[in-house]
Amino acid sequence: MALSVQPIKGSFVGEVELPDLRQIDDATVVELRQAWNQYQILILRGLKMDEGAQVAFSQRFGDLEIHVRTEYLSREHPEILYVSNMKDETGRTIGILSDGEVGWHYDQIYLPGPAVGSFLVAHTLPKEGGATSFADMSLAYEKLPHATKEIIEGRKAVQSYEAFNSAYSVPTSGKQRKQTPDIEHPIVRTHPVTGRKALYICPGMTIAIVGLPEDESRALLDELFAWTVRPEFVYTHKWRAGDGVMWDNASTMHRREPFDVNEQRLMKRTTILPPAELAVPF
Repeated sequence: MALSVQPIKGSFVGEVELPDLRQIDDATVVELRQAWNQYQILILRGLKMDEGAQVAFSQRFGDLEIHVRTEYLSREHPEILYVSNMKDETGRTIGILSDGEVGWHYDQIYLPGPAVGSFLVAHTLPKEGGATSFADMSLAYEKLPHATKEIIEGRKAVQSYEAFNSAYSVPTSGKQRKQTPDIEHPIVRTHPVTGRKALYICPGMTIAIVGLPEDESRALLDELFAWTVRPEFVYTHKWRAGDGVMWDNASTMHRREPFDVNEQRLMKRTTILPPAELAVPF
């Protein structure tokens, strides 16, 4: 079948018409991968899939990560991370990022070999549906003033998962902190599949630019953060039950918008690692 993709925001976001994801053939997967490389964010509507089907579909795009926050993983399918404010029979919150606003971030930017993709499926939503915003970090880099590109060329920044958890989530355990120490990555990331360059920083986890005095580092980061969330770079997705969103983790950052924390919300996420033949992540 020929894949139908409806552009929503230029070549940044596309909505895809697909049959049952449990029944798509290899040729359609190839088309879907090509569309994902082009659009960076793909929206799939009306999905009806259990956890096993979500894992099987995601694995057609690469190996899946087992998230460090093991307390929020599915018991039957640990490749799935729950993003939820719902509680289990003991009163324990079952998911990560349970309530409130969440700052702009890249998934897994704090790892030595960060993921290239995420697939998030909406199961239970607040009455208003909630929303997640995405920023096109490739276009943000492309449109940067030349002088700014020269300043950041070849520089690295420090990424801190602990800083993100301190601001937006429950702190990690001692074991988890040892697994996720602060790490340095290039400010400009070259996509391991498409070769596109993108800004690889985010307000939620980027805490310093290596080699700059603290005041200069802070000023430059604040300038870049403000630039990346200009309206022309941002798409806000208003969720419907059954939506699935695939986003490129090498060239887009995102944040969850506020919602009524008195209402239940359950999202299930798989995270796709770089292909083995493209083991170098930058």
